[in-house]
Amino acid sequence: MAKLKELFHKAIAKIGAIIFQNPSSKLFVIGVTGTKGKSTVLELINYILETEGNATALISSVRIKVGEEEKENLTGNTMPGRAFIQRFLSRAVKAGCKYALIETTSQGVLQHRHKHIDFDVAVLTNVHPEHIESHGSFENYRNAKIQFFKDIAVGSKKAKKYFVLNRDDPNTPFFVGALKQSGYREEDIIFFSSADLKDWELKMIGEFNRANVAAAHAVAKKILNIDEGLIREIVGKFDGVPGRLEFVRRHPFTVVVDYAHTPHSLEAVYRTLKDLKPKKMICVLGSAGGGRDKWKRPVLGKIASELCDEVILTNEDPYDEKPETIISEIGQGIPDGKYTAVIDRKEAIRKAVTDVKHGDLIVITGKGSEAFLHLENDKKIEWNEVEVVKDVLTELGYKEEVLKEQFDETKDY
Repeated sequence: MAKLKELFHKAIAKIGAIIFQNPSSKLFVIGVTGTKGKSTVLELINYILETEGNATALISSVRIKVGEEEKENLTGNTMPGRAFIQRFLSRAVKAGCKYALIETTSQGVLQHRHKHIDFDVAVLTNVHPEHIESHGSFENYRNAKIQFFKDIAVGSKKAKKYFVLNRDDPNTPFFVGALKQSGYREEDIIFFSSADLKDWELKMIGEFNRANVAAAHAVAKKILNIDEGLIREIVGKFDGVPGRLEFVRRHPFTVVVDYAHTPHSLEAVYRTLKDLKPKKMICVLGSAGGGRDKWKRPVLGKIASELCDEVILTNEDPYDEKPETIISEIGQGIPDGKYTAVIDRKEAIRKAVTDVKHGDLIVITGKGSEAFLHLENDKKIEWNEVEVVKDVLTELGYKEEVLKEQFDETKDY
């Protein structure tokens, strides 16, 4: 059965390319993969290109845009199947786009959704444990990312192909080795590091965002030949991606929404926000159900208990699992059961806002900009985390705050 599924996915990929007449051959195609930072790097590259006057098309977990038209990605997949991406590329060609940017996932690679797309550039942000149950092991997960690079090296028909890797990631040598086996020398590979831009002023906070900017900078400068001074000026104005360290409120307390849902990303977000020196940090978090990465649940709880002053556990996407079970398993990582369980996610946010005081910070993780909460029996309800937070704030008597200012480390938020 597994072999038949694989043949089916390969056939769909090929048929889609034939039906839409191989549109990637008429575009400069950039693929960004990795565990964290894919959407941000993709949006940064797009922002640079658009600021330079280029027509672009983009597909990510957040949105789908072709030229001036854009909409939320409500498909439930970063890389939708059934020849969706070939159709998207065909629309890009017809709209007069020069560049197409594709967020590329390990699941999409397993289902061959990247096949028969002639990529020009492949970027790796980083690799951390995720989707372990669906891949079987971390090594298999990493190998799916590596396969994307190997398939471009061997399969893409573009005359010149570029590979951009994170010098600071401990898994990078595995990618270098695979590219060498495919006939590329290490000198042919472009490397980036957050240290490359240590003196750059950015609106986005966090060392991980500096690494994201470094990845986009490597593509813009070393591949697209855009002037470094211009890149620096452009990215200095970039506000970030919805649902990624998104500040919903700054006064008299701070509320932040973020997509973090793995141990590495959750710890990075908490440590970044602790650097703002809030009087107290309250976290609201959950973990996805449906058998997804159960191993990480107590780890998430442990990280939250160590870095936050108050922990509120709630629903994320339980699917067919009991929310109480998921919360209990997260709670196993929290010493002495020092957490509050509020299954209803909006009520959990309300609990945090009720408890908050002047100078405190609330961080709500797991959903980011996702548009639905997934429940049992394939039921899903519309969800917009930022709007839910705003509703709760309004209901509790807080007027909406206009956040136009650039973040200022000298202010007492």
